[in-house]
Amino acid sequence: MRVFVTSLPQPGVGLGACAPWRASSKTMWTADEIAQLCYKHYETQLSKQGKPEPNREWTLLAAVVKVQSTTNQACNKSVQVTKEVVSMGTGTKCIGLSKMRKTGDVLNDSHAEIIARRSFQRYLLHQLYLAAVLKENSVFVPGIEERLWKLRPDLSFVFFSSHTPCGDASIIPMLEFEDQPCCPISRDWANNQLIETSDNLKVPEDKRKCEDLDSLVNKKIRLEPRSPARELANGTAHCQNLGAQEFGPVPQSIINSDTRMAPGGAKVVDVHRTGAKCVPGEAGDSGKPGAAYHQVGLLRVKPGRGDRTCSMSCSDKLARWNVLGCQGALLMHFLEEPIYLSAVVIGKCPYSQEAMQRALIGRCQNVSALPKGFGVQQIKIQQSDLLFEQSRCAVQAKRVNNSARLVPCGAAISWSAVPEQPLDVTANGFPQGMTKKGIRNLQIRSRISKVELFRSFQNLLNSISEDRWPDSLRIQKLKTYQEYKESASDYQEAWSTLRKQAFGSWIRNSPDYHQFK
Repeated sequence: MRVFVTSLPQPGVGLGACAPWRASSKTMWTADEIAQLCYKHYETQLSKQGKPEPNREWTLLAAVVKVQSTTNQACNKSVQVTKEVVSMGTGTKCIGLSKMRKTGDVLNDSHAEIIARRSFQRYLLHQLYLAAVLKENSVFVPGIEERLWKLRPDLSFVFFSSHTPCGDASIIPMLEFEDQPCCPISRDWANNQLIETSDNLKVPEDKRKCEDLDSLVNKKIRLEPRSPARELANGTAHCQNLGAQEFGPVPQSIINSDTRMAPGGAKVVDVHRTGAKCVPGEAGDSGKPGAAYHQVGLLRVKPGRGDRTCSMSCSDKLARWNVLGCQGALLMHFLEEPIYLSAVVIGKCPYSQEAMQRALIGRCQNVSALPKGFGVQQIKIQQSDLLFEQSRCAVQAKRVNNSARLVPCGAAISWSAVPEQPLDVTANGFPQGMTKKGIRNLQIRSRISKVELFRSFQNLLNSISEDRWPDSLRIQKLKTYQEYKESASDYQEAWSTLRKQAFGSWIRNSPDYHQFK
């Protein structure tokens, strides 16, 4: 576990004064500091098991960083800031509908962002156990309401992802002098393509050749002009950053207009593609060549090879967390208010500030009448200039005379800051290396599967006397995972409000998948 401690100057306080002050998020950390911390943690704390094969595989990385700021009690004009990775995930895969199980023991969605969030929930459960059972130091302190807890006021959590989340946030304008995101699209193909209906999310075969939907392999990124493939400053490939940094945010109107001009006079000729497909009930993509290919602001489902998935895009899920919190329904029983992220940091990759703002905040901006404690967060969104060395761009830049196909790593790694078995490596939703016979063994399953997180929650309950349980858990006798989730009434009300006002087409799994005990 790597902890960074820095001291920041305390403005507005002279030698003879000691006015209270708390560092702003702008002075507490930089995007590069968050990225560097996560990359170092990946190298030092995650075992080689599950990591990509050199020069052949790539992956995505996501993490949650705890930031703590403490004012020096001796009043020496400084604020001490500690940054610590508390959860981490890698992965690019997602299982199809036919592989989902009603026992809750398989990971449906193994994209890095989702793995990191589930690992974060595991961390929060452990922290709640420390506070409520062991009475030890924890990120939680007693809330105002009896039997409930809240986050310590000097703490915040920053979410990091090495790449923009799939879905709406990845629909980024491309300018005329840049490489196309996939193979050229002819107008004849566009006019003759199959029109998707709400009952058919299949993709034409010729389109599959342009977009590797399972891995986004052909989301083309080129190196900066006149720069070496290996940047001397940090020894890693340096991908071009599109959109916000060179030309500023490109407004949505530009993407959809006939003019398609970006600030500075450059023409917007195309957009980076996302393999995530519009869900039934949404308007759907036009499929027209160039910048009008995608419709923006829509809910999308992650792709699968031959077998459609029921997993919403990472852009959609991050937007949901920005309203409901990252803790989920189970933990909400014990919490006075949701656990929100204070910021999102994206690593070096194609990027648009406008697209990130739209995808994570803008689509829910007008949601109102949420239960007490819930709200649309004005989360800070920043980008780092540091590239993840296991990203597709970085691995591609290192390959010399290698004819083997570059593919996404099939494994997903979960890491949580917990004392017992912090590392968890899976493939196809199950612990890596498991045989078909082993799948039947209920003792062998991912630590961040629904059933295992539910088991940890039940262990927490069993460690606390019933008279200290929250009221929501004492009203009725609860048995199944579904019953425990539904009895978190404020959370469910907030989720219902969000769906009605912003995410009406959100795909929800059948309750049959949540009846395990």
